[in-house]
Amino acid sequence: MAANTGVLAGKTLFITGASRGIGKAIALKAARDGANVVIAAKTTEPHPKLPGTIYTAAKEVEDAGGKCLPCVVDIRQEEQVRKAVEEAVAKFGGIDILINNASAISLTGTQATGMKKYDLMMNINGRGTYLCSHVCMPYLLKSSNPHILNISPPLNMNKDWFKGHVAYTMAKYGMSMCVLGMAEEFKPEGIAVNALWPRTAIYTAAMEMLGGGDEVAKQCRKPEIMSDAAYVMLTKNSKSYTGNFAIDDEVLTAEGIKDMEQYSWVKGSKLLPDFFLDVDANTLREQMSEGGATPAFGGTKGGAGPAKTFDAIQTMLSEELVGSIGGVFQFNLSGTDESTWFINLKSGEGSLGPGEPPMGADCTMSMDSADFQKMFGGELKPVAAFMSGKLKIKGDMALAMKLEKLMNKMSPKL
Repeated sequence: MAANTGVLAGKTLFITGASRGIGKAIALKAARDGANVVIAAKTTEPHPKLPGTIYTAAKEVEDAGGKCLPCVVDIRQEEQVRKAVEEAVAKFGGIDILINNASAISLTGTQATGMKKYDLMMNINGRGTYLCSHVCMPYLLKSSNPHILNISPPLNMNKDWFKGHVAYTMAKYGMSMCVLGMAEEFKPEGIAVNALWPRTAIYTAAMEMLGGGDEVAKQCRKPEIMSDAAYVMLTKNSKSYTGNFAIDDEVLTAEGIKDMEQYSWVKGSKLLPDFFLDVDANTLREQMSEGGATPAFGGTKGGAGPAKTFDAIQTMLSEELVGSIGGVFQFNLSGTDESTWFINLKSGEGSLGPGEPPMGADCTMSMDSADFQKMFGGELKPVAAFMSGKLKIKGDMALAMKLEKLMNKMSPKL
């Protein structure tokens, strides 16, 4: 991995969304140099399925050798951002580096993305990045080697990255447009403004909570590849290194780090490419399929309708299956074969049929009928469907994860 050199010792980093995931990984990397870290995030109480708060992250930073100031910050709220920046300057004397990491995601189409969700993504991604940059700027101007690093993708006008989730793409590209503009605006002042994006999916606690298991993890890299790449970028001369839209493994390769396997959760596994890179969707689908991953977007493979899928499920019902899952599922299917179905895996030997379950549903799944067939046929991983917005889940999320066992048995029958 990229070796710590001590260059960030005594430097102050203001990192949004650093209570877990990539943000926390960057915080810990800087802490090993002896840096001061401001964790600006909302999480003060542990989530039942998502570990980590600003306080537990702060302890990890201090255990790693850094100093830390945890701040309760919703970056949509200007007064909270200003208060956190003022506290950071009072405690550490200034701000040298801003990491705009906090982000909101909903990979949903226009009709499925209401204004509440749209405003959330716009206010956190684009506006929040702009706000934090604006408020930190007076202090960055006083630093000897100031950096702004946005965790955002290269600006890619390929329509494939807009048509399925235009609101999210606009919001995320808002962060990247801040890089494009601010890098030029503040070049005369020697402030570096860059973007960093992963080549592959990064497996974090958030992805695990959404249903990612071993099959998903083995297609991903660890957050440390992003923190190592960020460290390389943040230790460069701000006067000469700015305006870059960098990819994590390219940054490390340029530094002579050749072994990318060290960042894989499972060495030797084929990796799931991330969105937004300079490749058309068809090529990306081929790369994913060749690599053993399952595309969660585009492409079709004909099917015989949901009825055939449920006929196949019927042959598999048993007391053993009921005992291993223990829940009632309702499927609200849209598209070509719009219909409602249920599967009772809670009592007896199980049962299923059209319509809503008479005993009530523990977990309701809503998706397009064609995607439903792909999911039970093994072409579409449930976590990928959920992350991409193709699958909506209400109710017991743990039951949805258990249902994947049934899906794994289904593919040979369909």
